[in-house]
Amino acid sequence: MGEKSITDEVATYCREIEVYLCRKNDGHLIRVVGPSFECVSGWAKRGVPLKIALEGIDRYFERYYRSGPRRRPVKIDFCEADVLDAFDEWRRATGITTTGSPAPDASPEPRRASLPAHLERVVMRLSSARAAGALPADVEQLIDRLSEELDRVRAKAGGLRGQARQEVVERLAQMDAVLLDLMRARLDSSSRDALVAEADEELRSFRAGMAPSAYDRARDAAVGRLIRQKFALPTLIFD
Repeated sequence: MGEKSITDEVATYCREIEVYLCRKNDGHLIRVVGPSFECVSGWAKRGVPLKIALEGIDRYFERYYRSGPRRRPVKIDFCEADVLDAFDEWRRATGITTTGSPAPDASPEPRRASLPAHLERVVMRLSSARAAGALPADVEQLIDRLSEELDRVRAKAGGLRGQARQEVVERLAQMDAVLLDLMRARLDSSSRDALVAEADEELRSFRAGMAPSAYDRARDAAVGRLIRQKFALPTLIFD
């Protein structure tokens, strides 16, 4: 890709962010220029997918609204920490590094929650997904079984150590795979194709630097993430 194409792509990315920020600010236009342009163009150059950047902006606005009545329109610079957090989470989910390759040997990120807290959030989100009534009957039944098992684990999670704790972590990964595989199987071909296309778009800026097998793994993980979003399902895996 030539320099002009890259420049045009960054400019388009910044315009999309500016339009979205205007919408979030109830129509109040805050230009993405000067330092703000440097901030947003930096996201584009780092490979932050547009959709992930928008998720980060949403996070900032959700916290902003929770803090009380809005006082002034939000500048995009205020959203940067949330955008980069969302990007880090996306990279962990897909196995992508900022250099465009999976990072199985990278230093692990610090855990953001204890195992008991993780289990509590998972059970709550499973219950919410079940209550929404938008899932197939067999998926709802699986969620009921998973929730019951997770409740039993939660009762003793705080006291688990060593091998017993590792067995719970491994079991969470198994349950996560079962749930995700069942959801994949329930998607029709057009829905699957749409999610694959969306995953390809998210990974587009990294694809050139990846081996085909690595890209396939990253795309599969990205599709899994999108399935979770589509059905408001949690990640059971604890790492």
